[in-house]
Amino acid sequence: MSDPLVIFMPSGKRGRFPTGTPVLTAARQLGVDLDSVCGGRGICSKCQVQPGEGSFSKLGVTVAPDALSPFNAVEQRYDEKRGLRPGRRLGCQATVQSDVVIDVPAESQVHRQVIRKAASDRALTVDPATRLHLVTVEEPDMDAPSGDLERLRDALAAQWDLRDLTMPLPVLRTLQTALRKGNWQVTVAVNHHAGAIAGVYPGLRTDGLLGLAIDLGSTTIAAHLCDLATGEVRASGGIMNPQIRFGEDLMSRVSYAMMNPGGDVEMTTAVRSALADLAAELSGEAGVDARDIVEAVVVCNPVMHHLLLGVDPVELGQSPFALATSDALRLEARDLGLDALSPGARAYILPCIAGHVGADAAAVALSEAPDQADPLTLIVDVGTNAEILLGNRDRLLACSSPTGPAFEGAQISAGQRAAPGAIERVEIDADTKEPRFRVIGCDLWSDDPGFAAATEATGITGICGSGIIEAVAEMRLAGLLDAGGLIGSAAQTGTDRCVAEGRTHSFLLWQDGDRRILVTQGDIRAIQLAKSALYAGARLLMDELGVDTVDKVTLAGAFGAHISPRHAMVLGMIPDAPLDAVGSAGNAAGHGARMALCDVSARDRIETLVRQIQKVETAVAPRFQEHFVAANAIPHATAPFPHLGPLPDVSFNQSSGGRRRRR
Repeated sequence: MSDPLVIFMPSGKRGRFPTGTPVLTAARQLGVDLDSVCGGRGICSKCQVQPGEGSFSKLGVTVAPDALSPFNAVEQRYDEKRGLRPGRRLGCQATVQSDVVIDVPAESQVHRQVIRKAASDRALTVDPATRLHLVTVEEPDMDAPSGDLERLRDALAAQWDLRDLTMPLPVLRTLQTALRKGNWQVTVAVNHHAGAIAGVYPGLRTDGLLGLAIDLGSTTIAAHLCDLATGEVRASGGIMNPQIRFGEDLMSRVSYAMMNPGGDVEMTTAVRSALADLAAELSGEAGVDARDIVEAVVVCNPVMHHLLLGVDPVELGQSPFALATSDALRLEARDLGLDALSPGARAYILPCIAGHVGADAAAVALSEAPDQADPLTLIVDVGTNAEILLGNRDRLLACSSPTGPAFEGAQISAGQRAAPGAIERVEIDADTKEPRFRVIGCDLWSDDPGFAAATEATGITGICGSGIIEAVAEMRLAGLLDAGGLIGSAAQTGTDRCVAEGRTHSFLLWQDGDRRILVTQGDIRAIQLAKSALYAGARLLMDELGVDTVDKVTLAGAFGAHISPRHAMVLGMIPDAPLDAVGSAGNAAGHGARMALCDVSARDRIETLVRQIQKVETAVAPRFQEHFVAANAIPHATAPFPHLGPLPDVSFNQSSGGRRRRR
């Protein structure tokens, strides 16, 4: 009988270990980023982990409730003195008993992930839904009895012509204290979009109100804390989506909900807790009280949308991919677990376009406004699930494509999330075949003097999404990789960096003693599958419009901002276009969320636009598979890429004798 299988998330690293192996030991042997400073004595709590339970179909494992050893005395003592979150274990104390999936939360990682979803510095209109109004309220009179709320409503109607406003119960509880403390003069925060009172403050409030713009992604969650009066970003931050432990891609999470009763509730609880933690973190960074946040705007894909709302996403896992609702939603923030915000804080969720094209794609359309331009523009929001838009002012189409997590560094042999020490840029000399690279946290290249000293603290820890993209593209440009995606041998390529591994070959990117970072044949295959899905989705939209070329390509999303346009085209991630017509929009979905937060008219605009966008469903499109297969080649089996120029004409197919042809 084989040893238990241990899979760590979000890294995806896995291995088999004898029963009784401490989780911390397994993590160290696999190179998993799990912190510990006390030497495994159960004192520091840095090695906290969260074991999963149930069926994980995408990972091919079912986790029993007793997959880890029972709570021991050390954990019990720590829990009594300092407290462990529900479900958490100490990695130094819990031991492996059977197959298990273990999540390493962000606070337990030595190298925290860099969430590359910074706020855009583009200008935006400021006309927020929530505004402040100073009113003087009549004092109570025994001869004319009425409630404080009724007299506040009268004052708002008389002094500001604001009528029929609702007041949530949590705000009502603060009303009488505020009125008396302010000597019957109060500042009222009114959400004009919802027709609701969001807060009541004693006297004249001079401090501005705050709002949260949240980009809830499959892998990462990013948020911007904004001043609603000026649009200024007071703080930005991000965290890993804790739902990763239930599945790296969206369909894995739908499958988890299908196969594990209550699985959808688990995922809803996890993501709401993460949003609350992120709101608290940003408030602390900005030095403000979270209760000053009166509004939140959320953009997300349909599966995240349903799980955030507490709606079982099972219908999104099967045709016809029906949404519970596609309309924009106006909710109370506490309905989403954001209890620490202002008692009357509101939440606005942008509309979804269709079953697998969500509010995040709508936010990209709002941000980039292709419907207001003449050039035919292809917008690709690159992520675990790619959203693709194509069109101009005449017509706008949208689809989603399941690229999977390879672009995020998952499913890659030395892959990792973007964190200090991860290789993010790669160049390979076409003549010598020697590589050089840069890592996150250091501006020097690996062949620059001082690189070793500059990276001593972080080390070289792995390769992230942008790094593997550049590595594969550079291998193709240097003649180390043929059009079919095969890596050549040392004899075929002329470099000892191409090393044999079984029946295939790998490229040695870096080595330090026994530690090596390789680009394997399996890595190439994972990137081929991801980029083929991306290209096939774009090509479907082009077929629908009857075009073979586009005028402009925009790479959006946190990952899209770090992709070199040339490398993206060498791989065939996007259709051929002039390189100077390929640009980055940064975190376009996040910018769209900020627009909807700071400008109430933007909400009306996107609610109108989504009804005009034509949805193309890749899951049932007859030609998707045809385009997908052709796009497996690098850059493509049949489509011309004239703007790239000639690529090395090499073939490493063993059945043809492994001949190498000249360019």
